Amino acid sequence: MEEALNITIDPACLQEPPLASDVIQQLDVFGFCLYGMLTCMSCISLLLYLEQCVYIYKKMPYPKKTTIIWITGAAPVIATMACFGMWIPKAVMFTDMTSNCYFAVVVYKVLVLIIEELGGSDGFMKRFLGEGFRINTGPCCCCCLCLPRVPMSWRMLFWLKLGALQYAILKTVLSVLCIILWTNGYFDLSDLEITGTAIWINPFIGVLTIVSLWPVAITFMNTNSHLRGLNIVPKYAMYQLILVLSQLQTSIINILALDGTIACAPPFSSQARGSMLSQQMMIMEMFIISLVNRCLYRRTYDTLPSEARDNEQNTKVLVEHDV
Repeated sequence: MEEALNITIDPACLQEPPLASDVIQQLDVFGFCLYGMLTCMSCISLLLYLEQCVYIYKKMPYPKKTTIIWITGAAPVIATMACFGMWIPKAVMFTDMTSNCYFAVVVYKVLVLIIEELGGSDGFMKRFLGEGFRINTGPCCCCCLCLPRVPMSWRMLFWLKLGALQYAILKTVLSVLCIILWTNGYFDLSDLEITGTAIWINPFIGVLTIVSLWPVAITFMNTNSHLRGLNIVPKYAMYQLILVLSQLQTSIINILALDGTIACAPPFSSQARGSMLSQQMMIMEMFIISLVNRCLYRRTYDTLPSEARDNEQNTKVLVEHDV
């Protein structure tokens, strides 16, 4: 005997994200305090970043200062966009795309920073020309331990740069394409049908992301021992942390919202509530990262010695040891 199940779904759970006015009207005292605190966090991180930009512009040489300004701006930009998305839920798709496009450029800038710290492309090649580079690093080939080392050359350096740069270019192009499709009703993140555009574009962006992260990881794993005095390891760790929080964490929350695991709470649907939680967490996390980055980048480091000087010092130490 078959029994019919009568399931009543709150219409609010099927609605689009609420307007900013609806969000303000449903806030209680705790909500106003929470939103006010998070807004202050994003404003403070942005103001600290602007002050840091002035310091870097005055103290750092060109072109390294522009690279550092780009990299240190990742956390404040993401926090600011998350603040806009928190207050204006309908704009979440645009704020997320802006943050992701900015971070796509940061991925390439991290590679540029490592090369610049080693003396630019010329200085980098003087140190590592012909030296074998490990390529069995994440996220592509971390399990392929049998891969041989690849000798560094100008061609390999070009492919490393191109691999990181392609994400910055294609991510921006695809984001513009998504906005154009969205205005015509052809792009919806919740549409997971095989005929939907989101199910094709998002995995392709994921592949581009993995491909762009690989050259940066290869360069870092093979050069970080030369840059320990410049705190390159914690700098790289902060970059990786921003990557995980802005990409992986947001994706997990969005999947849980699409699955209905995150319950709706009128006027927020499940997806809108998941986005709201993601924005709020992002603001707090990026605020802390902004403070850590300020300690790492708002200072001057000693110039990295040249390869010839390193060899001379090593030879001198060996001679004194023999004597």
